[in-house]
Amino acid sequence: MAQSKTLLIPRIPELDNCVSADEMMSLLDARAPRRIISCVNWEKSYPYRPLSSFTIAHSGTALYIDFFSRTNFLRAEVFEDLGPVSSDSCVEFFVEPTPGGEYWNFEFNCIGVLNASHRMERPAAVRLTPEQLKRVQRYASCGNRPFRELEGMFSWNLLAVIPLDLIGVRYDGTPVEMRGNFYKCASGTSQPHFLSWNAINTPIPDFHRPEYFGKLILQ
Repeated sequence: MAQSKTLLIPRIPELDNCVSADEMMSLLDARAPRRIISCVNWEKSYPYRPLSSFTIAHSGTALYIDFFSRTNFLRAEVFEDLGPVSSDSCVEFFVEPTPGGEYWNFEFNCIGVLNASHRMERPAAVRLTPEQLKRVQRYASCGNRPFRELEGMFSWNLLAVIPLDLIGVRYDGTPVEMRGNFYKCASGTSQPHFLSWNAINTPIPDFHRPEYFGKLILQ
């Protein structure tokens, strides 16, 4: 099994007081380290590695994740939540709030459309309700209108705010240990790719593998 990484997630209470995505991203850039999503786990079949990274922090009440990517192709055809956004230009966060318990998948295309669910095993997905989906704030630099694939060099951000109580986490000032992984993919584009923050050792692309999650610690 691949070596598991550990990610310390700093607490920035002021994030809850920000009135714009720009303020949130500025705080994250100033006080949270940027991490690279660079593991090409299936290099023979999918060698393309676009520049992809993220910063993450928590406020005590929510997780704030700012994804960045620079790619040769950009696509956003899925325009309704719970659709197959992984076929578009997509970033993802999977988290297991209680080690050994359910894990949650949050998948965002570049216009902020969200596919999210929770489960113990991949076939047993419980989709988020419309009310739960609305609680996940999304700020996309590409806007919110769908479009077919574009060719060129594109840089884009997706900022997501996920309430801790949505995933059953309560922060009381002491460190909280979770497990998770961060991904960049785009299965339906002209350069399909499947990158991860923590390495995955499976014969074909499969992000739904909690055994390859890294350790996440809310400080």
